[in-house]
Amino acid sequence: MEQRRGKPVIGIMGGTFDPIHYGHLVTAEASLHSFKLDRVIFVPTGKPPHKRAVPTDAKHRYLMTVLATVTNPNFEVSRIEIDREGVSYTVDTMREFRRRYGPDATLYFISGADAILEILTWREPVGLLEICHFIAATRPGYPLGRLEKVLNSLEAGAERIHPVEVPALAISSTDIRNRVKEGRPIRYLVPDTVEYYIRKNGLYREG
Repeated sequence: MEQRRGKPVIGIMGGTFDPIHYGHLVTAEASLHSFKLDRVIFVPTGKPPHKRAVPTDAKHRYLMTVLATVTNPNFEVSRIEIDREGVSYTVDTMREFRRRYGPDATLYFISGADAILEILTWREPVGLLEICHFIAATRPGYPLGRLEKVLNSLEAGAERIHPVEVPALAISSTDIRNRVKEGRPIRYLVPDTVEYYIRKNGLYREG
């Protein structure tokens, strides 16, 4: 976990970002500080392998993520998954970032604990843990029992998963979509630029 002088330490934050909200941004900033990251790269999901509901069109999710992060010089947004054809597997994405940054870089994949629990049951979890560390963001009061059970079941790599409590994770994209659909306010849950984009483009009004 310790940063080596001259070697890049990069956070990769994956998610549908449908829409991105302050919980995501606070998590990214907390990870940047706690793990001494050089930058955090937000990666909107392309085609999720097991997502039950089809996410909003990638162009909207990408642009909302850009609008939300543009004022922070330590944040970037990558189109790596939305430009890649086929299903988006996290292991493929992290292999590409490993190729870009080289073998000496330290990579952290940042996501919510629930999402990471799912990822660890998907394609090549052991290979993924060899490529990068995980920052598993949790909300206050989150039951860690399930996460601990999964970690105990891993043959190797459990020490590379780091739970981090983030109070703002009480905010959820699902709740924001429901609020918009029902005509309730989302101010102070998302950046003003994201709220304006949602209103302007009529997102989440139906479905």
